[in-house]
Amino acid sequence: MDLLKPLIALLAIVNPIGAVPFFLALTQGLTPEARRRTMRVSAFSAFCVIAVSGLAGLKIIEFFGISIASFQVGGGVLLLISSLHMLNAQPAESRPDDVDEGHAKADAGDSIAVVPLTIPLLTGPATISTMVIYAEKTRSLLEHAVLVGYGVVIGAATFVAFLAAGRIARVLGRTGINVMTRLMGLILAAMAVELLADGMTKLFPILASPALR
Repeated sequence: MDLLKPLIALLAIVNPIGAVPFFLALTQGLTPEARRRTMRVSAFSAFCVIAVSGLAGLKIIEFFGISIASFQVGGGVLLLISSLHMLNAQPAESRPDDVDEGHAKADAGDSIAVVPLTIPLLTGPATISTMVIYAEKTRSLLEHAVLVGYGVVIGAATFVAFLAAGRIARVLGRTGINVMTRLMGLILAAMAVELLADGMTKLFPILASPALR
């Protein structure tokens, strides 16, 4: 197995730099500490998804009776919900007013870090499918270890990219972030529709029939 090709493919698919605007939009209501925690959780989550997908992704999906198409539809719904919040320049997560504000923001940061930042924005069906495909080509314990190493590289790249987001936020200011949040919400909604359409077409092939066009 070509050991470099999977890493290049993963970096292109995950694209941590491309997720920076979404990170800014989704974490705009968080404290600096909560935002740093979100970086760490998101980077570690990305590593976990890639490592687990490479080692046992297909078996886990099969165990729960979930297809990649169903995963796409579920991910699309999650993205669409987040995009609706972003279109109103609101954080993706909200908590009741009677909850302690500090704990609420920390919980929101953790939640955002996993969904939708890590899944499905960074490591969606395409990433999982890629890892499963390359895992099937491995022939030795060393090659399996290399797949786990890819998760370390992606996690580190995610953390570095999100770390630079703070400087971008200071340049844009509150107004700039709100404008960008709405723009990213629109783009995210389009991405959600694409995921939903692709997943629904795989689940129900008749939807792709020329007779329905």
